[in-house]
Amino acid sequence: MRRISWTAALAALVLGSSGLVATAAPQADPAGTLANTAHLDFLLDQASPAGEPGHTTYRLAEEPALTFPWTYADARPGGAFERIGGGSLDPATGHWSQGAYNADDVSRAAVVYLRHWQQTGSPASREHAYELLRSLAYLQTSSGPNAGNVVLWIQPDGTLNPSAEPVELPDPSDSGPSYWLARTIWAFGEGYAAFASEDPSFAAFLQERLRLAVDAVDRQVLSSYGEYTVADGLRVPSWLIVDGADATAEAVLGLSAYVGAAPSDSGAAETLRKLAEGVAAMGGGDPDAWPYGAILPWAQSRSMWHAWGSQMPASLAAASVALDAPSLLRPAVVDSARFVPVLLTGGGADNGWLPTPTERVQIAYGVDSRLQSLLAVGAAADRPAFDDLAALTAAWYFGANPAGEPMYDPATGVTFDGVAADGAINRNSGAESTIHGQLSMLALDAHTDVRERAAGLTSVTGRDGLRLVEAEAATSTTGTVRAPTAAWTGESLWSGSLLSLSAGQTATFSLGAAEAPRLVEPVSWLPLAGSATAARTSWTVADGRALGTLRHGVGPQGLTAVPGALLPLPLNRVVPAGASSVSVAASRGVVELDALLVRPEISRLTLAGADGAGAELLHSAASSPRRVSVEGPGTVRVYDGSGRLQSSREITAPTSITLRPGGFAVVG
Repeated sequence: MRRISWTAALAALVLGSSGLVATAAPQADPAGTLANTAHLDFLLDQASPAGEPGHTTYRLAEEPALTFPWTYADARPGGAFERIGGGSLDPATGHWSQGAYNADDVSRAAVVYLRHWQQTGSPASREHAYELLRSLAYLQTSSGPNAGNVVLWIQPDGTLNPSAEPVELPDPSDSGPSYWLARTIWAFGEGYAAFASEDPSFAAFLQERLRLAVDAVDRQVLSSYGEYTVADGLRVPSWLIVDGADATAEAVLGLSAYVGAAPSDSGAAETLRKLAEGVAAMGGGDPDAWPYGAILPWAQSRSMWHAWGSQMPASLAAASVALDAPSLLRPAVVDSARFVPVLLTGGGADNGWLPTPTERVQIAYGVDSRLQSLLAVGAAADRPAFDDLAALTAAWYFGANPAGEPMYDPATGVTFDGVAADGAINRNSGAESTIHGQLSMLALDAHTDVRERAAGLTSVTGRDGLRLVEAEAATSTTGTVRAPTAAWTGESLWSGSLLSLSAGQTATFSLGAAEAPRLVEPVSWLPLAGSATAARTSWTVADGRALGTLRHGVGPQGLTAVPGALLPLPLNRVVPAGASSVSVAASRGVVELDALLVRPEISRLTLAGADGAGAELLHSAASSPRRVSVEGPGTVRVYDGSGRLQSSREITAPTSITLRPGGFAVVG
C-alpha cells in the first residue's frame, strides 16, 4: 500500500499486462521451516542506471547493476507467473506508466532478506539484502531541497519516474514525506543493525543514508512535534508521517532496530521517541465501543481502520524496548487484547472497516501486520495470550480464511494476492504479497509453538461475532431509502444505501433469533454538533423496553476532508436474549442511518484441522462476568481484558468457564 487512499489497497489485486514469463522453482530451505524465498528470488531483476543528478549509491561505479523486485506477478497456466510493472506498458520505450519497480517493495524485500539471512545464515539472502539496500539508496535523493526523500518508481532500464501516471502524492514522489520514505527508514535501520559488525564500511554508508532520511522527517514532519489538532472532535497528533500512524509505524520499526544497534546516536533516539509518541496517541478511546481499542491508522479519519499496514502495535513494542519506555506499550496491549478478538471473531484481517466491515478483501499485508504486532507485543509485555491469538491469525495462510484453501505454498514461497469475502482467491503473487508472506513465515519459524498451532488449523468451522445489518433492509419503515451522494465520504465509506428518518418517522430492523444478549451500535452520518441538522433518535426492542437515546453529532471538523463523520454510536443497554428486532424513532432533525453493527455478548471463532486439531476463541463484550460453555478437548486458557492469564486447565469434555468483561479464552 503506497497511498493514503484506502482504494489503493485493492490496486494490486486487479492489474494485469504482458511481460516476462517464468516459473518459480521450488527451493529447499532448512527442514521443518516455512520460509522459502524462491518466488521472491524469481521476482528480482537488475537495472543499470545511467545516473541522474542527486542519485547515487554505494560502489555504483564498481558495481553498476542494481537489483529490484518486479511489482506484480500474474498467474499463468502451469504454475508460471508473469512479472509486470505498474500501470500500462509503452512497447516503444519499455516503460510503464508507473514503473517496473518501486521503493516500497525494494525496502520491504530488503527486510525479508535481512531477516532471512540473520535467522538462517543464508549467504544468498545476505547478498540479496546488500544489493537491495544499494538499490534503495539509489532511489533516495541525496542532495538539494528534497534531500532524504525517495523517488517511488524506476523503469526497467534504470530511468527514474518521479511523477507516475496516475498521479500519486506527493508528486514528484520525492517532494515530501511519504510511505516510501518511512519504509526506507525501516530498511536502512534493520540493514545497519545487521551489517554493523559484519561489514562496517557498508553499515557506515547505511547509517549516513538513514540519517539523511531522518533529517527529512525532522524538518518536514517533526517540525510540528507536540502540536495537536482535531478530526471531527477527536484529538490527534500533527506529527505523523503523511498523517498516518500506519506509515509512521514502519519508520519506527527501522529506527528501533537502529537505535538498538547504535545507542549513542541520541538524535535518532529522539526522532524515534517523537514518532512513537505520535503512533501511541492514535490509540485510546473506549475499548467497549467502535473501534474497540484499535490504534487508528490515519489522523484524517476517525471512521477508518484497515488491516494492511497496521503494524502500529508492533512498532510501539519495538520502540518501548529500544527506548526503555514501557508507557509506549500500553495502547499496543489494548489493541492486542481488546480489538484483535473482535476482529478475529468478526471475520479477520479485512482491508477496511470504514467504519463498517465493507472492504472484506483480505491480503497478506494485513494478516502479516496483525501477526507481527501480536508476536511483538506479546514478547515486550510478556503476555503469552498474544501468541495464542497470533496462531489463530496466522492460520489464514493455511486455509482458515474465506476460501478454505491455503494462501501460502511453502514449496515455492508463493503467497496469493488476496481472498474476497465470497472465497474467490486472486492467484497472482506480486511483490507485496510475497514479501509479507515471507515476513510471516520467518516470524512463525522463529516461534515454533505458534507455527505448529497455526499450520494445523486449516478451516473455519464456526464464527459468531460482529456482523452488519444494513439500514435499507429495515423490515418496516416510514422513512426513505436512498443512495448517498457518493459512497466515499472523503474519510470513510457508506456500506450501501442509507435510510433517512425525519422527526416522527420510525423503522424496525430484524436481528435474527439469538439465545444470548447482543450489543447494537447504529452507524449514521453525524453532522457537526449544534448544527441545524443535528438529530436525535430513541431505540427500543419489540416489547417497548428502551435501549437508549442517541444524539447524532460530532465535534469540530479540524483536518478531515468534510464536516461531520460516519460513525457508530453505542446504545446504553443490550438487546436482551430472545429479542429478534430493534426499532428506532426519530424525535428531532433528520438522521441518515447506514447500518447497525451487532455483536453477541460472547463472540466465538472455531477453527479445525486434520487429525482432530482444533481451536476456539471466545471473547466477552459483557459488562459483568459471564459463565460460558466450551467443548474441548484441549487446554483452555482464560485471560482478562489485558491479556493476563487467569486460569489454565486441560479439559476432555464440555465444561464451563468464567469470562471477565473484555476478557477472552482460547481452547486448543
